[in-house]
Amino acid sequence: MKAFLTQFFTWWNSQTLGTRFHTWRHGRKVGQDEAGNVYYEGGIDSEGRTRRWVIYRDYSEASKIPPGWHGWIHHRVDVAPPSDDYRPREWQKPHLPNLTGSPAAYRPQGSVLT
Repeated sequence: MKAFLTQFFTWWNSQTLGTRFHTWRHGRKVGQDEAGNVYYEGGIDSEGRTRRWVIYRDYSEASKIPPGWHGWIHHRVDVAPPSDDYRPREWQKPHLPNLTGSPAAYRPQGSVLT
């Protein structure tokens, strides 16, 4: 019962029941990234483009989306990263989500927290 209520009332714990239903009804799975986030497309948005969305593996945090998927979900590129046509740039580093507030956050020398 707790899991049902969590999905019904909280959007930050992955997906809600409405998102689950919309994904089941209209979504076509495009791919999955290395963090376990699943990407879908389906339907038409208000600008006439294909609607794209992500179901996060755990807590919803926009900085968890890697650069290749970020470009795809915001319609900057038409090719999704799992496609054979996608090639990351040689200067791209491995993706890290926002680490603010975690023990791994950047703290420069002389910071109050170091």
